[in-house]
Amino acid sequence: MPETPSSAHQKVAVVVGGGSGIGAACVREFAAHGYRVVAMSPSGRARALAESLGGAGVDGSNTSVEDLRACVGLAVSRYGRIDAVVNSSGHAARGPVLEITDEEWAEGVDLYLLNVVRMARLVTPHLIDAGGGAIVNISTSGVFEPSAKFPVSATMRAALASFTKLYASEYGPQGIRMNNLLTGLTKDDPAAVPAEWTSGIPLRRAQSTAEAARIVRFLAGDESAYMTGQNVRVDGGETRSV
Repeated sequence: MPETPSSAHQKVAVVVGGGSGIGAACVREFAAHGYRVVAMSPSGRARALAESLGGAGVDGSNTSVEDLRACVGLAVSRYGRIDAVVNSSGHAARGPVLEITDEEWAEGVDLYLLNVVRMARLVTPHLIDAGGGAIVNISTSGVFEPSAKFPVSATMRAALASFTKLYASEYGPQGIRMNNLLTGLTKDDPAAVPAEWTSGIPLRRAQSTAEAARIVRFLAGDESAYMTGQNVRVDGGETRSV
């Protein structure tokens, strides 16, 4: 259904990968702060979560242009505008760096880089129509200090960091911002994380997905209006690079 007069003033957030983890926490966070939320995930959980909070959703993958188009189209047809986009993703292949196949590297390009590029192509005209907006990409602190445990993620998200700088420069004059959230160890329930997992983190704990979602909302909102093209580390101080 189209937006009603009572909802016309509300901002609209699209969350890709909103079925679990940080993505699902973002759906809850945006909805709790008055956004209309349209969410997508392959499992159907994002759609169900968004609908339970008064929003809408579609079932689909961030590697599919048609699925992304359907998600953007739903937001525009239902609510008439888009103000914020969150790009989250699943996990690519892991293992010794030279044992990862060409196919697995290509999958990483789709999951961690082209997912953002494709969404940007689709949503940027709508952000321009809205007078500006923000895109926030869930990334990893491994961009600055690559981990051998996650070689595909670290490599492709380093490429995403470059794309983000290029996009921010191109569309900043039109009031559109793009930033990356570089997370460390993040869990729904940090209290359940064994102490040995956090011994190298200065804060000695994991981040909760709810904490991460609050920072995503900050990066998508007016409070961060002068931030764009940035890779924002939120990792409890685990990475040491300057």
